[in-house]
Amino acid sequence: MHLTRLAREYGDKPAVIMAGSGARLSYAELERQSNQIAQLFRARGLRPGDHIAVLMENRPEFFPVVWAAQRSGLFYTPVNWHLSAAEAAYIVADCGARLLVASGDLEDLAASAAASAPALEGRLSVGPPVPGVESLAEAIAPMPDTPVPDELEGYYMLYSSGTTGQPKGILPALTGQPFGAGLNIDSTMKNFFGFSPETVFLSTGPLYHGAPIGWSLGTIRNGGTVVVMERFDAVRALELIEHHRVTHGQFVATMFVRMLKLPEAQRSAFDTSSLRLVVHSAAPVSVEVKEQMIAWLGPILSEFYAGSEGNGFCLIESPAWLRHRGSVGKPIAGQVHICSDDGDELPSGEIGTIWFSGTRRFSYHNDPAKTAGVYNDKGWSTLGDMGSVDAEGYLYLADRRTDLILSGGVNIYPREIEDALALHPAVSDIVVFGIPDEEMGQRVHAVVQPAVPGSGTPELAAELIAFCRSRIAHYKAPRSVSFEDELPRLPSGKMLRRLLMDRYRAVPPS
Repeated sequence: MHLTRLAREYGDKPAVIMAGSGARLSYAELERQSNQIAQLFRARGLRPGDHIAVLMENRPEFFPVVWAAQRSGLFYTPVNWHLSAAEAAYIVADCGARLLVASGDLEDLAASAAASAPALEGRLSVGPPVPGVESLAEAIAPMPDTPVPDELEGYYMLYSSGTTGQPKGILPALTGQPFGAGLNIDSTMKNFFGFSPETVFLSTGPLYHGAPIGWSLGTIRNGGTVVVMERFDAVRALELIEHHRVTHGQFVATMFVRMLKLPEAQRSAFDTSSLRLVVHSAAPVSVEVKEQMIAWLGPILSEFYAGSEGNGFCLIESPAWLRHRGSVGKPIAGQVHICSDDGDELPSGEIGTIWFSGTRRFSYHNDPAKTAGVYNDKGWSTLGDMGSVDAEGYLYLADRRTDLILSGGVNIYPREIEDALALHPAVSDIVVFGIPDEEMGQRVHAVVQPAVPGSGTPELAAELIAFCRSRIAHYKAPRSVSFEDELPRLPSGKMLRRLLMDRYRAVPPS
């Protein structure tokens, strides 16, 4: 798993192919550039355990920078470039970055972040030149292209999406191992998902997100090729699978829905027979959507449930899922416990908070109170999700505790309602939450992004409510529906639910 050895073995083989531009980065070139950047890091005084921030769109320059940090023993934080200037500045400052490497196309965001980061000692730009900011290409030109003598494994330090307040940094522990030992995800990809030098992996999401960056780097560690989409498009994804003979891909639920809503003739026009594995995560997939994906692509879907915190990892493959529809699997790292609010373990079938034991501890950067709040007196940790296990130990997710709707004393889980409505042909996207109600405490409200912009009418709202009632219990169905031209969903697939909840709870629809 050492990049130098991989470069010797694979040379001109592409490690990275950009889907839009067609730009390619070979193993040999990735080795050369990442060594030069690592040498630059050392020349600028960065030592193992120091921190850099990376602010880039999905572009080829991203990979040499993060590989240089990985082989230099640094923490590196990819910053979500969809954030506001204040949010991005908070992350660059909070992580203690000494160096910021940013795309010239994001200069306004980069300059704002740099102005608010007290530990920052310098900036480098890639892509379009930025007046007054040093170019990375010029900075590394005099640097040797040999490895630094003290190569150690670094680690990416990710931040949450900030859907419930300020983003929080998830601080991993550096392994202290020599570069080439790899991270846990690298061996998991090989041992559980069959990644190898023959793998062609389609990366569909933004590289600042945990799964795209982790799986893309892991593909390279295992000698494969990563095809990186600059942004997701359902038809383009199918074109890439056919053209590059993609063997492995990683998707989120909204991508599946968009692919399934393509006309059947359009879907069947593409050859997807090269696919061996389709991995999905980040957001739950409804039973109906997953059934349709398996019917289309075959029993090659694998779902995992995990957080960037690394406190547990559940996995389920298609054959097991077809026997346990709706499950996210059994743990392959740690043990799962379902507990009541009092901390007592619940029997199978009952919904409670999901806790993990038997995995490494993690902490939230600069927030000991938040860290303490996710551990119980047994040392188990939770991400705040709720769920249940069946008699065979398979885990089923319900919702996050903060998303739970309490209506008339009854717990209602938004995900079940969203799943019921997601495949209605008039629905492009949907989010469900509770809004104040004098009689019930809260009532179920749906906000829908219609498939045809501007088509949200009272008649469609009534149709959607009736459609939902035909599929789930009447008391769970929305009592009101609003329409938005576009819902605030991150490219990673995560819905910014809190933004809508705050707005609609402040002025509830009649």
